Amino acid sequence: MGKRICPWWLGYLLASPVRRLFQDPASIVQPYVRQGMTVLEPGPGMGFFTLELARRVGPKGRIVAVDVQPRMIAGLKRRLARAGLLERVDARVATADSLGLSDLSGKIDFAMAMAVVHETPGPGWFFGQVAETMKPGGIVLLAEPSGHVKDADFKAEIDAAAGAGLVVIEHPAVRHSQTALLKKN
Repeated sequence: MGKRICPWWLGYLLASPVRRLFQDPASIVQPYVRQGMTVLEPGPGMGFFTLELARRVGPKGRIVAVDVQPRMIAGLKRRLARAGLLERVDARVATADSLGLSDLSGKIDFAMAMAVVHETPGPGWFFGQVAETMKPGGIVLLAEPSGHVKDADFKAEIDAAAGAGLVVIEHPAVRHSQTALLKKN
């Protein structure tokens, strides 16, 4: 994947309840996720957002969580099992050259790209695969850490998303992040 992949052991810190003090998963995903939806979460780590997404989609919804690191997926599955949410999540290990989403073409209602695009081989690579999974009218929440991703790099991500058929409809507020809400026409 990208040049700077978050080490698997940092997943424990990123899933810490202390993080809720500045990024509350419930308030971030609430405007976009409803019961019965199919949600894609590339780069879930150990599930800081995944658990909330799984609660919101309910028993008839589905989350597809894809990470390149098997240890992140193993930690995610443990946390989901403890929360009684494992059956709602399809947790997958991606490869260096594919997110492994070909079976999801046109099936995703919402995708959450939280602090992940800068860790992939490139924004065109990422958004090409994600856009293919989206239903017409589907929404992607893109949020990149302000401290890691420079303005020019974020603009390149937005341009790559546009090249994949995703248009910016707003810039929601997420602390410590540059954001864009993207829609597939």
